[in-house]
This record gives sequence, structure tokens and C-alpha cells, in this order.
Amino acid sequence: MQALMLLFIISTLSLNSQEKIPDSEHDYLVTLETAYGNMMLLLFDETPRHKENFIKLAKAGVFDGNTFHRVIENFMIQSGDPSTSNKTRTWENDIIPPHVPAEIDTTFSHKRGSVGAARYGGERNPEKNSSPTQFYIVQHDRAAPHLDGEYTIFGQVMSGLEVIDSIAGKPTDDRDRPLEDVRIKNAEVEEVKREDVEKFYNFSYN
Repeated sequence: MQALMLLFIISTLSLNSQEKIPDSEHDYLVTLETAYGNMMLLLFDETPRHKENFIKLAKAGVFDGNTFHRVIENFMIQSGDPSTSNKTRTWENDIIPPHVPAEIDTTFSHKRGSVGAARYGGERNPEKNSSPTQFYIVQHDRAAPHLDGEYTIFGQVMSGLEVIDSIAGKPTDDRDRPLEDVRIKNAEVEEVKREDVEKFYNFSYN
């Protein structure tokens, strides 16, 4: 109910930032709570392995307390490294896979609010497999066209785009790490009916 109330408040938001919308009777929304506001992410059906993995990790608390450990203004913010957490782990190591197989969909591009999976590059990872936990969120439209077709985009920020700007604007060191920790306080998963998403966001999947 709380998530639906939030959806109602932001009913005028649209998903013009992606060309393709997931096709499913239900959608999963993941809310990332931070000190600068909340970001609500929609996970794509076109990337089922990434979707399933992200939901599993969020429900297990893997993201709770993680910092945004890499922040580049006008580009992206990155999080999902459990070693940066300030919370006691309540999950077992075997919940995290060694990697997530690439699910690169070239109809998705890196636009404002796109959620992508970080990965190793070059000869170390010719299959372009994704990190099991680390992800990034793009700050501006066409901020990262060089990543199109190279990294798996598996979600979109539905609300809280201004939070990306707040985090991206924080002072950083020479490794792009914020001088003051910016953390994900909590990651909450909510399953909602597609009809509710259509109604409260005022857009159609068709």
C-alpha cells in the first residue's frame, strides 16, 4: 500500500527514457533509500537473469549499507559493493553468484536513469559477463553512448531522478570516490500489478 501511495504521488512521470517496456502481468519495483531521497527502480523482463539476481540480493539485504563508491558527475553513480557496507551481514556468501551472464539488448540505450550492470572489461571478460552485485545509474541522456551494446541495461529509475543529481554532485577524490560516504540505507522490493503501474504512472506499455 505504501508503495502504491508513492506511485500515486508521482503519477505524472513517464518512461520516455527507454524505447522498450517490459512485458509482464506483474512488475518489480526496487526502492533504494538514501540520505538524499529515494530512487525507485523498475526491473526489465528482457533481462531475466539480472532481474532475478537483483531481486534476490535486495531481499537478502546485500545492498543495505553499501556506498556509492564511484561517482562521476555528468556520467553515472555506481554502488553494489558489499565490502563497503557499514552493516553486519545477514546473508551467506553463497547467495552471490560468480557473475551474471550478459543479457545485452541493443534496443536499450544509456539514457538518464538507466540501470546497468558493472563488469570487467577487455580480455579478462570476453563474454561481457556482469558483476554479480555492482550496478551503475546513468545521470544524463546520452551520457554514456560508448557503453551501448557493451553492458547489460536491466532497469530504469521510475522516480527519484533528482537523487542521482544530488549524489553525482558530491566532491570526490582522485579515484572518483565521494569524500563523504553516500550509502544505500535500505533496498526494498515491491511486486505490483502492471495495471497499477500503468494507472499511477499514467502511461501504456503498448
